[in-house]
Amino acid sequence: MMSAIKKILVPVDGSVGGCKAVDEALFIAEKCDAELDFVYVASNINKDIPSHIVFDRIWEKLSDERKARKHVKSGHIAKSILEVADEQGSDMIVMGSRGLGLLKGVLIGSVSQKVIEEAKIPVMVVK
Repeated sequence: MMSAIKKILVPVDGSVGGCKAVDEALFIAEKCDAELDFVYVASNINKDIPSHIVFDRIWEKLSDERKARKHVKSGHIAKSILEVADEQGSDMIVMGSRGLGLLKGVLIGSVSQKVIEEAKIPVMVVK
């Protein structure tokens, strides 16, 4: 049985998949009264979309009473996501199936695959 979801981690990179994951995470957060952590991992793939633009779009959707935090990391994307999940004591990760720069037609991106394999908590992949 799954324990209560009080903290949700949402990796974001500015991609469409990331936006859908944000919407899903906001919905779950409302239902569970959970806090949100958004992590942006800087890489050569998303260097044209600065983190503040991605975060600004998200913060426009947040209700005032929803507690949310921003995290910016760099380096190995999946490893950074898992580190933030661990540091923040996340109960769940909600992420897009594919981020930026991956081949169309790939069912699930290598980052999501790695996070699913190595996460100690439930991972929801939003298509």
